[in-house]
Amino acid sequence: MAKPYNVVADLVALIDLYWDDPNAFVEDILRADPDEWQAAVLHDIAYHPLVSVRSGQGVGKTSLEAWVVIWFLCCRPNPKVVCTAPTRQQLHDVLWAEVAKWLEGSMVKNLLKWTKTKIYMIGHEERWFATARTATKPENMQGFHEDYMLFIVDEASGVADPIMEAIDGTLSGPENKLLMCGNPTRTSGYFYRSHHQNRGDYRTHKVSSRDSKRTNRKNIERLEKQYGKDSDVVRVRVDGEFPRSEPDTFIPLELAEAAVVREVYVKILDEDTGEWSQPIPDTAEIEIGVDVARFGDDVTVIVPRIGNLVPFIRSYSKKDTMETTGWAINLAKELMAKYGRPRCTIKIDDDGVGGGVTDRLREVVREEDLYIDVVDCHNGGKADDHEHYDNWGTEAWATVRDLLQAGDIQIPNDEDLIGQLSTRKYTVTSKGRIKLESKKEMKKRGLRSPDRADALVLAFAKTGRIIDPAAAGLLRGGRIYG
Repeated sequence: MAKPYNVVADLVALIDLYWDDPNAFVEDILRADPDEWQAAVLHDIAYHPLVSVRSGQGVGKTSLEAWVVIWFLCCRPNPKVVCTAPTRQQLHDVLWAEVAKWLEGSMVKNLLKWTKTKIYMIGHEERWFATARTATKPENMQGFHEDYMLFIVDEASGVADPIMEAIDGTLSGPENKLLMCGNPTRTSGYFYRSHHQNRGDYRTHKVSSRDSKRTNRKNIERLEKQYGKDSDVVRVRVDGEFPRSEPDTFIPLELAEAAVVREVYVKILDEDTGEWSQPIPDTAEIEIGVDVARFGDDVTVIVPRIGNLVPFIRSYSKKDTMETTGWAINLAKELMAKYGRPRCTIKIDDDGVGGGVTDRLREVVREEDLYIDVVDCHNGGKADDHEHYDNWGTEAWATVRDLLQAGDIQIPNDEDLIGQLSTRKYTVTSKGRIKLESKKEMKKRGLRSPDRADALVLAFAKTGRIIDPAAAGLLRGGRIYG
C-alpha cells in the first residue's frame, strides 16, 4: 500500500534542510544547475535583506527570480512573496510563466498551486502565498505584513520611486527581504542608488552577458558592430553597466528604455475567463509610419500606433514599390478592423524611393474608395518651429523625444529600435537651430540607417491632418506636407 502523502511533514523537512541553503534547494528540488553568479546571489538572498543585481540580457536572471520565489515559499513558514515589474507583459508573460515552468518540473509541484496571479501552499491559501502585482501604483505594494516576506522587483530600473518607497515602507521585519534585478537603464531611481550612494545597504552584483554561457555571442557581436563597444546600448544590454548619456545624443537611452517597460493602456484580467484585455480609448487614432528602402542593405520598416501605443514593428528586405504598398494597405485594413476605427493615416518618408510608394498608395486608396489618408513627409522640409529646428525631420524627432520625456508612449522591446533612437547625435547651427546628424554622418561613424526609428518618428509626426469624416472625399488620396 502506498505511503499517504503528508504535506506538513514534507514542509517541515524542507524548511529544516534548506532554510539557509537556496543553492542546495535549487539543485536538489528544482533540478537546476546555477551559474556562478546565480549561486552567489542565492547565497546573499539567504543571509541578507537587500540584494540588487544589474545585468546584461540573456544571462538567466528570470530563472534566478523564479528559483527564489519557489525556495522562499517552501522554506519559510507562512510567507508572503510579492513579485512585481513595470508591465503586465514582463510580470505575467515572462516572470510568472518562468515560475510555472520551474514549479511544474520540480519535486514540490504537489505542494504548491499555481494560478495566473497567485501561487499558494495547498491547505494554507490565505497566509502562505506568492502574488503578482504590476508596478503601476504604490497601493499595489501596500498592505502586506508577515514575519517572512519577500519582494522581487524585475526590470527594477523601470519601477518608479513612489512604488519602491511603498515597498521599502513595507519591509519592516528582520526576515523581510528585497531582490531587485534588471538591465541598468536609468541613472536615477532606487535601482541606480542601490549600486551607488546606497550601496552600503545592499549586496550588489553585476553580470555581463560576455561572462554568461547562456547568452547569444552572435547577438553581442552584432550590437558591438552596429553601435560600437563603448555605446550606451552595449553598456546596458551587454555589459550590465549604467548608461553614460553623451551630451550630444538627441534622445538619451534611458528615455527609450523607459518606454519599453511602460503600459500606457493598462491590461485588465477577467477573473472569470482568465483572459487579459487592454481597453484603448475611443479617441485613439491609428497612424502608420513607413520608412521606405528598396534593394540594398537597408530595410523597409512599417510602424503602426494606436493612440500612444506601438504594438509591433514590421520590416521587409528587398521589396519593390508595389509590394511595400500592399503591405501598408493590408496593415491599415487589419488595424482598422481590429480596433474598430473608421479610418487611419499612413505617413511616408517621401524623399528618394518613398515617392513611388506614396503615389501608388494614393492610387489604391482612390480605386478601392478607402478611408485612408496618405501623407507624404519630407525630412529636409521647413520645420513649423523654424526658430528652434533646422528642418522638419529634426522637429519630428523632437516630437518623439518630448513624448518619451513626458512618459506618454509605449514602444516594443526591440533592440534595433532602442539602439537607433539613442545613438543619433545633433548639433546647433550658427543660427541657433537644432539639427539632427545626417544619415551620411551616421554611416561615417559605422552606424546603419535608423530605419526603425525613422518609421516610429513618422508614426508620431504632427502633420496637421484635418480629422473630419464629412471631408472624406477630399481627404482620400492624402495631402502634401513638408
